[in-house]
Formats: sequence, structure tokens, C-alpha cells
Amino acid sequence: MSLTDPIADLLTRIRNAQRAGLEQIELPASKMKQRICEVLREEGFVREVTAKEDGQQGVLTVVLKYDADKRPAISEIRRQSKPGLRRYVSYRDIPPVMNGLGIAVLSTSHGVMVDREARKQHLGGELLATVW
Repeated sequence: MSLTDPIADLLTRIRNAQRAGLEQIELPASKMKQRICEVLREEGFVREVTAKEDGQQGVLTVVLKYDADKRPAISEIRRQSKPGLRRYVSYRDIPPVMNGLGIAVLSTSHGVMVDREARKQHLGGELLATVW
């Protein structure tokens, strides 16, 4: 099955799994999805990310993170740039997410990174998603 927007599919799977209270999700792997999940892990929104080969595309396993009261670490996760309307920003125009409480995930010429790092390196790029 071919997807029009695999990044939106990743974000929707994470959102739905957290609403259902699942511990982990498995999804078809790609380098972009793996890097987005690694950024979420580095920022403390997911617990663990592992990739394994299955002879075809590969499988990405994401272990979700909850607090002691079983509330998800991610309150909201939104796709910003879509296939029909790409959203590119310079490092000066990267929007603050929840006044610095959230993160923006960008695809830059130096790879996928969080907004803070892109500003520090003076890199703009495609604004993929916002998370808080």
C-alpha cells in the first residue's frame, strides 16, 4: 500500500496510540520517519525508537512515554508542511511553539532537527511538525 503522506501517517499513528493508551507502535520504516522519531526521543516525547529489517521495507518500533498518571508525554502533535502546501521557513521565521514549551521539527540541509538547533546553526528548511 502506498501512502500519499507517510509523515502525516506517522504522526497520526502516534496520536491515536497515545489516545488508546498503547505502550508501543510498529510502522513501516523510512529514514525520514526514523529521524523524526529519534528527534522526539531526544526531546523526551517518546521513550525508545528501534528499527529492524524484515527483508522488505523494515519496521520501526516506537515505545511511547506516559507520566505516573498514565497521561501521554505528547499533548498535541500537528503536521505543518503538507504535500499539497509545503511550508518552508528561514531560521529567523521559525515559529515558537507554545512560547518555548513545545518543539518544531524541521528538515534542513543538515538533516532533521529541532527548531532550537536550527536557529543556533542558522539553518532554515521545511517545517514538518510541531509537538507539545
